[in-house]
Amino acid sequence: MNLLYPTIQENSTMRIFVTGGTGFIGSAVVHDLIDAGHHVLGLARSDKAVAALAALGAEAHPGSLDNLDSLRSAAVAADGVIHLAFDNSFADYAGAALADLRAVEAMGLALAGSGKPFVVTSGTLRVSSLGRPATEEDRGPEGTPRGASEDAAIALAQRGVRSSAVRLAPCVHDAARQGLASLLSALAREKGISAYVGDGANRWPAVHRLDAARLFRLAVEAAPAGSRLHGAAEEGIPFRHIAEAIGRHLKLPVVSLSPDQAATHFGFFASTVSLDNPTSSAWTQTHLGWTPSGPSLIADIEAR
Repeated sequence: MNLLYPTIQENSTMRIFVTGGTGFIGSAVVHDLIDAGHHVLGLARSDKAVAALAALGAEAHPGSLDNLDSLRSAAVAADGVIHLAFDNSFADYAGAALADLRAVEAMGLALAGSGKPFVVTSGTLRVSSLGRPATEEDRGPEGTPRGASEDAAIALAQRGVRSSAVRLAPCVHDAARQGLASLLSALAREKGISAYVGDGANRWPAVHRLDAARLFRLAVEAAPAGSRLHGAAEEGIPFRHIAEAIGRHLKLPVVSLSPDQAATHFGFFASTVSLDNPTSSAWTQTHLGWTPSGPSLIADIEAR
């Protein structure tokens, strides 16, 4: 990973276009950027979003992920872009991933040749089941829905864009929400048990919401062109420990399921809960000076 384009000088102020700036992670990113002295232009598709951005101290840019002209114009007007918006409803994941890819391509084309930073969002689950902790050098399989956006962004480094991708752990958490662990909690309430598969030794990484927000800021300020960054503060928590924490919090029994039972219990989520995804962020921490310091995932699950 070579630094092809200059990073900002210390104490420089940037005008940064942020998509998804009113979301769980995005609102923390906007807050961190403004605290660091940057000006934020946030994508807003509703009056509610405009008000939320104003409350954070950001300016609103009307538009949506489907309005590619709006995305292009905002990217051109900004000194850098952080792209966080994504339809996480799971109603049409393939369709949401395609819309994300089109948005990345549109903004990337607008930034081509500018040397400006462009940070996109991906996930560590893309580099699962390697038999060892995944590193930032691991590319992951080609052709995965959201992986296409990551690969498209990284390729922009050859087109004059200081692009990078932040791979977030599946559990981005605080005391109120815990990413995919919140889905597990909701399922546990519905089913009356907190479950894991087999011995539950497969591992998931995690990162506190505020640590993730700081990483996005450091990425837009200084990430080398074409770099993949890992938003993983805890390298790998045994899935059984996550299930046990949910069980303690909800006062529900904790149960081991066979793969066949898991398919029925977890539904569309079954293949994900069995993934072994230990993830190292050593390169990210060393090269960006990122030092995660937030509470652990287990502490936040039990604090709710």
